[in-house]
Amino acid sequence: MNQKSAELPACVRNFSVHLSPTPRGARLARLLGTEQLRAWGLPLDPARQLIAELASNAAAHGRVPGRDFRLTLYVVGDTLRIEVTDTRGEELPHPQTPAPDAESGRGLLLVEALADRWGATEGRFPRKTVWAELRCGSPEPGF
Repeated sequence: MNQKSAELPACVRNFSVHLSPTPRGARLARLLGTEQLRAWGLPLDPARQLIAELASNAAAHGRVPGRDFRLTLYVVGDTLRIEVTDTRGEELPHPQTPAPDAESGRGLLLVEALADRWGATEGRFPRKTVWAELRCGSPEPGF
């Protein structure tokens, strides 16, 4: 009897990096994430905007001195999942409509507009993960 081995229906890829919760760490998250998307042959936009916003929020609102945040990118089939985990689990994000003259406070509204799905999950205390998902085309040939 000749049995075929079970094949996975989709290619699974991931990338993860720990970064300092600073503006420089948020910028590095965007740059490293962009390069990983490019290496995978995936579209850069709007993924890099989502990476930038989630990393910026982790640096600004999830900052705890001495504790890093983590950027993780997963691709399963045709879905890209962007996760940013920080150590301020007691503060789950929620979009708010800022005052018209406010200079900040629109980040999660951007995430909501750009992502196909997004949310936040509590992790093992004191962590939380804010994530966004995008449907993306197949990787470029030669991946």
